[in-house]
Amino acid sequence: MDNESTAVVFEDFSFKYDAQSEPTLKNINLTVRRGEKIILAGPSGCGKSTLANCINGLVPFSYRGEMTGSVRIFGRETSEMSIAEISRYVGTVLQDSDNQFIGLSVGEDISFAMENDCVDQDTMKARALAAAGEVGVQDHILYSPQELSGGQKQRVSIAGVLVDEVPILLFDEPLANLDPATGKSAMVLIERIRKEKDAAVIIIEHRLEDALYCGADRIVLMNDGRITADLPPDEMLCSSHLNVNRIREPLYITALKYAGVELRPDMKVSSVKDIQISEENKIKVHGWMESVPRPAEKPERQRIVSLKDVSFTYPTGKKALSDVSLDIKKGEMLSLVGKNGAGKSTLAKVICGFEDSTEGSILISGRDASEMSIKERAMHIGYVMQNPNSMLSKTMIADEVAWGLIARGMSKEQASKRSEEMLKVCGLYEYRNWPVGALSYGQKKRVTIASILVYDPEMIILDEPTAGQDLGHYTEIMDFLKDVNSRGVTILMITHDMHLMLEYCERSVVLLDGRIIADDKPENILTDRDLIEKAALKETSLYGLAIKCGIDDAGGFVGTFINDDRRKRGHE
Repeated sequence: MDNESTAVVFEDFSFKYDAQSEPTLKNINLTVRRGEKIILAGPSGCGKSTLANCINGLVPFSYRGEMTGSVRIFGRETSEMSIAEISRYVGTVLQDSDNQFIGLSVGEDISFAMENDCVDQDTMKARALAAAGEVGVQDHILYSPQELSGGQKQRVSIAGVLVDEVPILLFDEPLANLDPATGKSAMVLIERIRKEKDAAVIIIEHRLEDALYCGADRIVLMNDGRITADLPPDEMLCSSHLNVNRIREPLYITALKYAGVELRPDMKVSSVKDIQISEENKIKVHGWMESVPRPAEKPERQRIVSLKDVSFTYPTGKKALSDVSLDIKKGEMLSLVGKNGAGKSTLAKVICGFEDSTEGSILISGRDASEMSIKERAMHIGYVMQNPNSMLSKTMIADEVAWGLIARGMSKEQASKRSEEMLKVCGLYEYRNWPVGALSYGQKKRVTIASILVYDPEMIILDEPTAGQDLGHYTEIMDFLKDVNSRGVTILMITHDMHLMLEYCERSVVLLDGRIIADDKPENILTDRDLIEKAALKETSLYGLAIKCGIDDAGGFVGTFINDDRRKRGHE
C-alpha cells in the first residue's frame, strides 16, 4: 500500500510501443520515495528515457503503446490521470533542450508553467527572476532561447522546472551540455532543491562520477528493458554491475583497481572526499605509480593549422576571440576546453570558414585560409557540430550519411558501401533504414559523426562528440577516432568531458573569454587548482586520490594513470 512518502511505484510494469514488436520495458518493479535521489543508468536504448516518460505522462499521452502492470504517483494510477494532473506532480528537464522551449524569451519560457496556473504577474516575475538567478541566466532573461549556448539552454530548462515546485523532478542527462564547473553547480542546486522541497529526484545520466558529486541514495541500473541492479552507491561501486552493464566507473575507482586495492563498501568508496584508504593500500598505490613505464617522447610534427593573433567580433559588437595564436600539428589528438561562452565553438567556426576572422591570419596546410572557400577548407577539415539537429537534413539515416559523397560525384553504390562502413563503426548499422526522426539525441549525434567521417578529411573538429553517449558507444566512437588519429588524421575535440580529455588527448588548450590561457598536457591542467577555477573546469578525482595517498606529485600521478590506462586499452 502506498503512503504519502511514496512518490512513484512501478509494479510488474511492462510497456510496448505501438510501432515495435517487442516491449521496451519488461516487468519493472521500482519504488521512489519522497526526498530520495536515485541515479538511473544503463546503455543507450535500455529503456531509461521510456521509464521516465511513464512517470511524466508522455507515455501514453504522446507515445502510444500497450501497458501492463501498474505505475502510481502518490498512490494514483497514472492511467487514471490526465497529463495536466501529472504535470502538477512531475517536472522534467529533457536532454535535448531545444525540444522543451515554448516561450519566445528566456523569461517567458521559465514562466510558462506559472502562466498556465494563472499565477499573478508580480509573483510570476519574481519567481522567474529568482530561478534564473539560481542557475546563472539572470542576465539573459530577455534573450531568445535560440541565442543561447547549449549549456545556457540546459540551465533555462532547469529553471523552468524549479519554479513549479513539484514533488518529483526528472532530469534526463542534465550534465550533457554543461561545462564541468556549471555541472557541479547544477548538481549542488538539484541537491539543495531536493532537501528544501523534500522532492523525489530521478537523474538519468551516463556520467556517473559527476552525477554522484552530491551523493545519491541509490543507483538503479537498466539493461534490455529490465532493472538489473538497485543498490546504494558504495555497494554498487564495489560490485561488478557497472562493468557488466558497461557503465563508466569513477576514475579514482579504476586507479585503485589498477593498483591492486580490493574495494569494500565500508571504505565509503562513492566519494573521493570521504573514501577511507588504509596505510597498506596507500603503499600499493605508491608502488603502482613507480611501476608504470613512461611513454616515449613523440617526434616533432609538421603544422597543419596555424593561427596568428586571430580575433573575431560578432556584428552585435561582442568580441568572441582576442589575439588567439595556436599551432595544430599533423596527427595530434587535442582538446579545446573552457566554460560555456568561452569562445570554443566560435574558434572552430573561424578555422572552418563559417565565420571570417576580423583580425590575424590562418594557414591551413601552408595556404592562406582567407584565399580558400568554405568548400576548399572542407576538403581538409571536417566539422561535427554540437547540436545534431543543426546538421541533419535527410529523412532516412543511410541517405543522411551518403548524400554528401553523392553530391561530390561518387556513385550511389560506392557511397552506400562507404556509409554502411561508417554506420557500423558508429553502432548504427541496424538502424540504417530508420527515419532520422525516430532516433534518440545520442543516436542522432552518432549519425552526424558518421556523415563527416565518410569524407576521410585530414583534420576533424568535433564539438562535444560524446555528449549523451553511454560507455559502450563512447568507447566505440573514441576508439575509432583514435584509430583514425593513428593513421595521421588530426583530431580536435571541443569537450566538457574531463574523462575524455584525460583518456584520449595528448594536449589540451584552455580558452577563457576568447583568449588562450593554457596549452599543456591534460594531467597538468587538471591538477592546477587556480587554472581550474578560472576556466570552470573540474578537478579530476585522481587528484583527490593522490592527496589522500600522500602523493605530492599529483600531475605525475595522473600521468601514471593515463599511461597505464592507455597501455591496458592498447592505445600506446
